[in-house]
Amino acid sequence: MSRKPEREDEDEAGGRLRLDKWLWAARFFKTRTLASDAIDAGRIHLNDARAKPSREVRVGDRLDIQTAEVRYSVVVRALSGRRGPAEEARTLYQETEDSLQRREREREQRRLAPEPTQMLHGRPTKTQRREIDRMRAKLRGG
Repeated sequence: MSRKPEREDEDEAGGRLRLDKWLWAARFFKTRTLASDAIDAGRIHLNDARAKPSREVRVGDRLDIQTAEVRYSVVVRALSGRRGPAEEARTLYQETEDSLQRREREREQRRLAPEPTQMLHGRPTKTQRREIDRMRAKLRGG
């Protein structure tokens, strides 16, 4: 008795794959759920348009990916529904030159930025706390 091939394998052979699955396989996100949540939140753009997790990715598509700290612009070079090692995942896409330069600038800015915890010296005094409360009230519109 022959076994029916899985849908993902058929799509992969046909040159298309779900966006959330490709992002997971390319190791931009640890789980497909995280990839799907990022897509729903609008942090992933496919060919300069918002996408849905079920949107199909094809070779040559351009993706703009915003993770917690980093923004990537990549071109899809291959499709894979299997999450492999990092070296294999890097073959699935090519990062654009602009994206590489932007990430390098952002890395340098983070390196040169002062550590936020260096400015903190224990608990705020009563005066500082009241000033903080006034700022929070102003921000809330109260």
